[in-house]
Amino acid sequence: MRRYWHYDDFRPLQAEIISSIGSGKDTLALMPTGGGKSLCFQVPTMAMEGLCLVVTPLIALMKDQVENLRQLDIFAECIYTGMTWDDIMDVLDKCRYGNRKFLYVSPERLQSEKFLKQLPTLDLCLIAIDEAHCISQWGYDFRPAYLRIADIRKAFPDVPVLALTATATPEVVEDIQDRLLFRERNVLKKSFKRENLSYVVRQTDNKEAEMLHILERVKGSSIVYVRNRKKTQETAEFLCNAGITATHYHAGLSNQQKDLKQKSWKSGETRVMVATNAFGMGIDKPDVRTVIHLDLPDSLEAYFQEAGRAGRDGNTAYAVLLYNKSDNTKLKKRVHDNYPEPDFLKRVYEAVGNYLEVGIGSGLDHTFVFPFEEFCIEKKLPMLQTYSALQLLQQGGFINYIEETETNPRIMILVTREELYSTRLSPLQERIVSLLMRTYTGIFAEPAYINENILCEKLNINTKQLNTELISLAREHLLQYIPRRKTPYINYPLERQDLKYVVLPPSAYGQRLEHYKSRLTAMLEYASQTQFCRSQLLLAYFGETDSEPCGQCDVCRRKKSE
Repeated sequence: MRRYWHYDDFRPLQAEIISSIGSGKDTLALMPTGGGKSLCFQVPTMAMEGLCLVVTPLIALMKDQVENLRQLDIFAECIYTGMTWDDIMDVLDKCRYGNRKFLYVSPERLQSEKFLKQLPTLDLCLIAIDEAHCISQWGYDFRPAYLRIADIRKAFPDVPVLALTATATPEVVEDIQDRLLFRERNVLKKSFKRENLSYVVRQTDNKEAEMLHILERVKGSSIVYVRNRKKTQETAEFLCNAGITATHYHAGLSNQQKDLKQKSWKSGETRVMVATNAFGMGIDKPDVRTVIHLDLPDSLEAYFQEAGRAGRDGNTAYAVLLYNKSDNTKLKKRVHDNYPEPDFLKRVYEAVGNYLEVGIGSGLDHTFVFPFEEFCIEKKLPMLQTYSALQLLQQGGFINYIEETETNPRIMILVTREELYSTRLSPLQERIVSLLMRTYTGIFAEPAYINENILCEKLNINTKQLNTELISLAREHLLQYIPRRKTPYINYPLERQDLKYVVLPPSAYGQRLEHYKSRLTAMLEYASQTQFCRSQLLLAYFGETDSEPCGQCDVCRRKKSE
């Protein structure tokens, strides 16, 4: 740890988890957001021979961790949806024959039989599963692809598993260990209690005005969570007009836009990040003073994780939930939005197959570009319910819907070198073409993925200038230029089924619907009640039933003043 990460000591529970893994035990580690989960598998891997396989659901987070490890001179690779099979085999060869220590994969990759057949050729020393609650049918973010981890275990019976999560109820804790085939029960848990974090619920009919009041009273960095993408932009504009620097963030932005907004916020140039729940995972900014929820999340699990991004530096911070009676109606409407009728699921499944021109009985293990909004418009489908239908069809194992993959730009030169040299180009275009030919040797034969940042650095220009010149060259038919774009994908883990077989099992629909309703009820009860310490309620929900009143939530403060 000192050699690579330059820390003098472990955080609470890290040493116990590492010791457990080092002795070969399957381990489930429950640590609050910001508790330092990554080191719990990175440190023991560096002390062992072999490769650590890391399963994590967020591609952006995966890429960040790989880049961070490489900056520490630790060799790491990642495999995610959107890579060609040749790219995947190249990565696997580096893991087999190179000195790689970490291989990050998305859970959807585990549904590929071709990929699973390659895994036994790797020398694994540890299997780490981040966001391990996703393997539980009763978790708030179940992903069926996680169930294939049990198949990996069968190929590596002696390799220990480390499952990590920040949000798991007692029921989910048991289910994780069952589904990961733990050889014996072994749970290491750090109390979820946050001494420095004050939980507050404010009942108000004007949430925007109350948010502004809070931000004026409590200085420092803030995250404001809202329910939909449109509202992120509207709320950020509202704050900017009130004199508070703010930006917005949601899953529909390009990775480049996300990076710029994130850097601006992390550096303190922008004070408030207004975001959907797409923001926050893996964001290690310690000095967030307030996390404000304008809309109620779907569950206490989601709320606890998002609220926990405040005050990681140990100083006083506030998690504020803004609530009014109309939230009851809004929350109950989400049941229909998130669990549309089975007939609607069949309609969406059929429409996807027809849109992608995948015949019944075909499509197995094929991945298709899937422009979601265009699909909904063409098929006249409501976007919110259609999105939920895709998630449910994924949970039933019929499709995989991957929405956060961004394709790199590609270029192919369409003329010969002689024609290129005889064409009148501007000085900048000449420099660009010359650099492309030197950097990507096969660019005359097939499209090459380019790294815009490296090209811009060598040319001493910005990406906008580069894009403008490449578009100009493409219009002259000198080269083919496919710009960077954010593209959702549909993957078929099963061949396309006849509709009579598209039936979700009770565990993927009926039982999960009832669990969803119970989570909504728990969320509403938390927001509306004014009698019990909020910290105690949250801790009890996660199985800590013996905690003391926190003395600093809005309920405790009111009782003190009475």
